[in-house]
Amino acid sequence: MSADFAAARLTMLDTQVRPADVTDWALQDAIGSVAREALVPADKAFAAYADAEIEYAPGRRLMRPRDVAKLLQTLKPEKGETALAIAAPYAAAVLESMGLAVDRLEGEDLATTPAGKTYDVVIVEGAVAETPDAWTAALALGGRLGVIERRGPAGKAMLYVRAEDGVGGRPVFEAAPSYLAGFEPVRGFAF
Repeated sequence: MSADFAAARLTMLDTQVRPADVTDWALQDAIGSVAREALVPADKAFAAYADAEIEYAPGRRLMRPRDVAKLLQTLKPEKGETALAIAAPYAAAVLESMGLAVDRLEGEDLATTPAGKTYDVVIVEGAVAETPDAWTAALALGGRLGVIERRGPAGKAMLYVRAEDGVGGRPVFEAAPSYLAGFEPVRGFAF
């Protein structure tokens, strides 16, 4: 790890993550240990710690550090839990650093989760117009899903939790990351 990236990571923690009320010490330690620059193409590594989204593959972006840190804190991940990271390589690396067993879902069909598996934590890096039922179905009892729903310029980070009587959700903060490719709002005909 170069000293420049280490310094940039610390600056990101001090100027973007902690001021956004991310107070979980284990999460801060994990964020401080994960090399964001290793998750993006080499020609974009210089921007890994900027207050911006960074494209790591066509139609896929790492969310702003503030947004992903707040979403992770909302999920209250605990060592030993299982997690599913949907188009979320940075969140996956942070969760692994915290001691969670993480499955990663990348590729074409992100609305299809691993059959027969449930998770304590599910996180998505990117906005969706509507949360697919398959994502909430993948929650174990007590499982938490963090996703940003957006139908216009602004969006809401949503926390979904599975209880014995079903899944409930509530908004937790505002954010407006780019849409995941294929999860944009469907535009209808207008006069």
